[in-house]
Amino acid sequence: MKKILTANISGGTKISGYEALKKTLSMRPEEVAFMVERSGLRGRGGGGFPAGLKWKFLPQNSRGTIYLICNADEGEPGTFKDRHIMEFDPHLLIEGMVIAAYAVGAKQGFIYLRGEYGWIAKFLPKAIDEAVREGLLGDNILGSGFSFYIDVFRGAGSYVCGEETALIESLEGKPGRPRLRPPFPGTNGLYGKPTLVHNVTTFSCIPFIIQNGPDAFKAASSTGRGGTKLFSISGHVNKPGLYEYPMGTSLRELIYEAAGGIKGGKELKAVIPGGLSTPILRADEIDVSMDFDTLAAVKTMLGSGGIIVMDETVSIPRVAQKAARFYAHESCGQCAPCREGTAMIKLLLDRMVNGQGEQDDLDQVMRLCRYINGSTICAFGYAVSLPIAAMIRKFRNEFEALLENR
Repeated sequence: MKKILTANISGGTKISGYEALKKTLSMRPEEVAFMVERSGLRGRGGGGFPAGLKWKFLPQNSRGTIYLICNADEGEPGTFKDRHIMEFDPHLLIEGMVIAAYAVGAKQGFIYLRGEYGWIAKFLPKAIDEAVREGLLGDNILGSGFSFYIDVFRGAGSYVCGEETALIESLEGKPGRPRLRPPFPGTNGLYGKPTLVHNVTTFSCIPFIIQNGPDAFKAASSTGRGGTKLFSISGHVNKPGLYEYPMGTSLRELIYEAAGGIKGGKELKAVIPGGLSTPILRADEIDVSMDFDTLAAVKTMLGSGGIIVMDETVSIPRVAQKAARFYAHESCGQCAPCREGTAMIKLLLDRMVNGQGEQDDLDQVMRLCRYINGSTICAFGYAVSLPIAAMIRKFRNEFEALLENR
């Protein structure tokens, strides 16, 4: 996997020397929070929720316990941005967490690390120890009187633990299953205390915002808001890898300029723009800006920025089948629509792809997608139903051909 980082807005490969943290400690916490809010930073984990607004959900000027959690459970297929930050610049993440903790009044933080990232689990604690030795983490940080501690917690391979309340349940030693909301983590999170949860990349944007100002972060995007975005590009391209581009860069540019176009000179067929849980785009739909609002307008999502490129040789029904198998396996089983619906979608798609489908199987899959959509405790239902339904809508002829040729 080729790794290319440009721009260095969300960190790149250089350790900043904690200059942003030093600047932070000379400011009032509310000033730091205001800078993040004004920057327009939105969550980079998939939901795209405004970071500054999320901070406002926490108690203001509270003397009580507030926890900070970094969601490093990067389980979305097609996504590999967080692991590169943790592997090549863990101090950027640590600095971002300390700045956020100072702003919201947290004293204890956790990095919830994906279980499969075993090699990162070996050296991430070393980076934490380095920061402690330099007085950048732990007791009385840089003599400021502010103290903050970080522990690393390894997950056990559950996709659902990428959802913040399931992650919190797992941290508490319970099965990783999402909670009913409200209440939200901002008021009732880890151990019932107010908790701020952000993705690795979200925390890693914060040092740049503090050091260079919110206007500089906004100016880094092509639309004047949102900074840059790390895009994980995989599939049938000549140069798969991780690319940092201005938010709002066109999908066509990312595929044909950053990733070098389609491998082997073949024709582009389809693209999944933001990780497996985002609806698919046809080849004639790639002239679109890669930002939250524009993609929502064309009924898909930026998600985690995991771009999966498929050439003309790909069978979309087989892609749908693999997606259905993944989701059926990863359902936590808490909600009946998700538990039973994902299993039935998998069964129907397996039957179609294996040449044994019935004439109404396709309509039954679409009905199940409608039933699952919005009827589950967490967003897992959307992650299952939206992409599979989009594959059927946009490439229905391929599914129908399987039924005709059974």
